[in-house]
Amino acid sequence: MGLVLALLTFAALAAIPLFPDLVGGPATITLFARMILYAIAAVSLNLILGYGGLVSFGHAAYLGLGGYTVGILYAHFISGSPFLGLIPGTNQLLVTVPAAMLVSGLFALAIGALSLRTTGVQFIMITLAFAQMVFFLFVSLKVYGGDDGLIVRRPNVLFDLNLRDTTTMYYIGLVALAAYVWLVARIVRSRFGRVLTGLRQNERRMAAIGISTYRYKLVAFVIAGMGAGLAGALMANLQRFVSPDMLAWTKSGELMIMVILGGAGSLIGPIWGAIALVGMETALAGWTEHWQFWLGPILICIVLFARGGLYGFVASLLKRDGR
Repeated sequence: MGLVLALLTFAALAAIPLFPDLVGGPATITLFARMILYAIAAVSLNLILGYGGLVSFGHAAYLGLGGYTVGILYAHFISGSPFLGLIPGTNQLLVTVPAAMLVSGLFALAIGALSLRTTGVQFIMITLAFAQMVFFLFVSLKVYGGDDGLIVRRPNVLFDLNLRDTTTMYYIGLVALAAYVWLVARIVRSRFGRVLTGLRQNERRMAAIGISTYRYKLVAFVIAGMGAGLAGALMANLQRFVSPDMLAWTKSGELMIMVILGGAGSLIGPIWGAIALVGMETALAGWTEHWQFWLGPILICIVLFARGGLYGFVASLLKRDGR
């Protein structure tokens, strides 16, 4: 059933740009592109939250680091001066995206190596503290825009594709999402994934049978950070702008809401959660300036009455009809 729902979801997403008038015009394609990129970040968080039981409140740090990597490399490409006098700038997507994932992964390795030595509330607070350190670091970097953010005047170059075209960026994001979901699916169905699920259920028991729980959690933490970096790099190209808001703790909260709303511990749930949250925020913001007041009760009702999130709700309906 999960595979069928995943295929239907990706088929529907692939068809959206083919019928722009049905979804509200070309401007709506940009909205759906943002949903897809946030879905990548949500899927990456779900790997450690939904499967590993690690409640990280600093996941947006890796999203922002991915975006800033693209922005900084572009800025040095335009100026012609190497970053730190060593690393040349570039506007090639096949270089900036892997670089963004590498930077986010290295930061995740450093943060995870320290924070994963704690558990519970201490782990949550340490991940939040590290994320805020990264946030204030970029706020203080006036050379890269500081509070005002950094403009990427032209998107990166990928062969002869026109990345200024929203539809092109949409499909690039969709391919990246499909690839990352496939990777996560392979991980969770492997021995590594079974160990990760076991850690969520009872870490002491896993340690008692001789499994190095710390190493498994750290590897998952790095993979999740790299996924968020991928989303941030593509977001920088879509919006052609990066700012410290991408690293804020509130953004980490939004990613967590996407995972819980869609269904933690399911492959396709975080995608639905990202689409639902971004869609509701956009619709309510167009209706009233006090949209947060109405969004809260809606989210509460979904969490209370849809056990397992949107994915769990749909799965239960399908099982009931199957009977």
